Amino acid sequence: MSKPTNAKIPRREASPADMTRAALVRAALTLFGRQGFDGTSTREIAAEAKANIGSIAYHFGGKEGLRAAAADYIVHTIQAIAGQAIGDLQAPSDSEAGDPEAARAQLFTALERMVAFIVARPEAGEIVQFVLRELSHPTAALDRIYDGVFEPTHRRLCLIWEQATGEPAESEATRLTVFTLIGQVVYFRIGREAVMRRMGWRGIGDAEATKIAAAVTDNLGAILAARKDLRS
Repeated sequence: MSKPTNAKIPRREASPADMTRAALVRAALTLFGRQGFDGTSTREIAAEAKANIGSIAYHFGGKEGLRAAAADYIVHTIQAIAGQAIGDLQAPSDSEAGDPEAARAQLFTALERMVAFIVARPEAGEIVQFVLRELSHPTAALDRIYDGVFEPTHRRLCLIWEQATGEPAESEATRLTVFTLIGQVVYFRIGREAVMRRMGWRGIGDAEATKIAAAVTDNLGAILAARKDLRS
């Protein structure tokens, strides 16, 4: 009788082509965010990625295609992180029957996850810089990011807010409130240097991010308490 095996299905290792492609995307994300699209040459991108300059045309068709790939990288990265806290961004349902307490807890979790990534993770700085460039000078890359991340994440949070407070998800007040919740987290990344100087911090790591998360979630708690008082 043969013995059962515990063999695991081997994961496919990244090919040299896959690794080159990924390196080029990360290099483009960094340099486009730092220097702008027009201020970055394909030669600089290839040097940053330690790749042959011809690989940009081979993998992406050119510099514009590489910018689109960098935007897609942002979408996939943030979708994965947001999905852990607030569910599938691509399938929000208006008919979700939510327990208000559970919805409030989900809002707190969402803010904590945002802080953990946006504020504490080094790669978030590259993403934010790239997005800020796109917001200042919109291109088709911003359309990809808006459609893939901004709009569905915001809409999903608005639905959770409705479940938590009873306020209509698509009301002007709800949409603005959700923007303020997201905005306060983003500030700690774009204002990172000012925050460190004022707080006397040498950097912002996990310990500092925990303190920021506490302040941000305290703000959320105060907003929810005010809404509850108005209804009572």
